[in-house]
Amino acid sequence: MANIRIGIGGWTYEPWRGTFFPEKWPQKRELEYASRQLSAIEINGTYYSGFKPATFAGWAEVVPDDFVFTVKASRFCTNRKVLAEGGESIARFVGQGIVELGPKLGPILWQFMATKKFDADDFGAFLKLLPASHEGVALRHAVQVRHDSFHVPEFVALCRAAGVAIVYAESADYPAIADVTGDFVYARLENAVEEEPQGYSSTALDHWAVVAKEWAAGGSPEGLPYVADPAPKTPRDTFIFMINGAKVRAPAAAQALIARI
Repeated sequence: MANIRIGIGGWTYEPWRGTFFPEKWPQKRELEYASRQLSAIEINGTYYSGFKPATFAGWAEVVPDDFVFTVKASRFCTNRKVLAEGGESIARFVGQGIVELGPKLGPILWQFMATKKFDADDFGAFLKLLPASHEGVALRHAVQVRHDSFHVPEFVALCRAAGVAIVYAESADYPAIADVTGDFVYARLENAVEEEPQGYSSTALDHWAVVAKEWAAGGSPEGLPYVADPAPKTPRDTFIFMINGAKVRAPAAAQALIARI
């Protein structure tokens, strides 16, 4: 079985102070605390703006050696009419200093608007723009699409050919694609509810623990929505993030799932 990493989106959120972070915990040390309760964090701020190399290096210094960040790509790369014209934006995003995270750099998440429709030629051209490495650091890529038009075998085939993972996003608002297409699995669980102290019921958390182990072992778990034939069975690093939904419950949900794994 490959590694299973479970986390949340970001680490700066006022309602987590006193619920996840201890009372009066210094805000400057919130990443330090969060990274010792979880095994991964999805950096979301990079979607909205750029950061300096020193900032990424500083984050890497704060967290444990076995901790991993995933990084959400800039919206200027994905929120465009013609994706094939995004090469300059992609280069700017990758070159801003994310490689300063070094071995703590996990996959890059490329998220698309819910209105973005599948165009095989354009999306295929976009996938070819994604670099395999930068300054000697290997890069892995995951794409999150949220329009029904992507639910076709052709999209899955494009991602498999490129070695890019399709994000499985459990959402009440958008349809999901569970086909495994890369050498890792990236899942975003977005249906937490505030009424549940851990965001999800015990039954649901038990279910996701089973699914996570099957993904890590290389399987394609039953009961999830697929549009193509299963991928070959081989162990894959698995990243699961409790994100959106009832955000205040995300850390508790992640910790509860970690305990089950």
